[in-house]
Amino acid sequence: MSAQAPSARTRVRTKPDRARYERDIQYAILDEALLCHIAFAVDGQPYAIPTTYGRIGDQLYVHGASASRLLRTLAGGVPVCVTVTLLDGLVLARSARMHSMNYRSVVILGTATAVIDRAERLTALRAVIEHAVPGRWREIRPPTDRELNETAIVRVPLDEASAKVRHGPALDLQADLTQPCWAGVVPLALTAQPLIPDARLADGIRVPDEIAHYTRP
Repeated sequence: MSAQAPSARTRVRTKPDRARYERDIQYAILDEALLCHIAFAVDGQPYAIPTTYGRIGDQLYVHGASASRLLRTLAGGVPVCVTVTLLDGLVLARSARMHSMNYRSVVILGTATAVIDRAERLTALRAVIEHAVPGRWREIRPPTDRELNETAIVRVPLDEASAKVRHGPALDLQADLTQPCWAGVVPLALTAQPLIPDARLADGIRVPDEIAHYTRP
């Protein structure tokens, strides 16, 4: 285990040797991933909603339609759990028990706060868009006042978070090493496919380099 858990409820109990409490490791995972799941409860009914996000310093920003259940509930100050996972490989062992996955994940606990200040709202929207495609904000039309008013934005502090990382080969038992089957790791990575231009794209519009050669960190 590295560093110290920021709170008792974020301390990793299962496989504690995989815990990572350093902020730089957690931020690197958050910056590489594209999707998070936000879990919350309404009247005893749990929900886990996938959405994109952006990070600025020690704050995570999420946006969406003002009418969405997710944003309305989060703005109400309910406890939330945000999870992000990067799947790096399938670990194929010689026994069913030892099959696993290589992964990097972050779990964030806290309470969301509605973002009201106009300047912070614009900064947050830029962070969300540029989290997916760096440099995209300078290419696009910024939101109008009406569009901004129709958008809800919340932030979640990253003070109470923990990461968990698994890498390496299968942990087969010595007795299983003679099992006559293939064992090893199937590496996995998110990769961009050939671009699909919008059918209404105007003539002469070039593809920006950050899109033509799109990669994740």
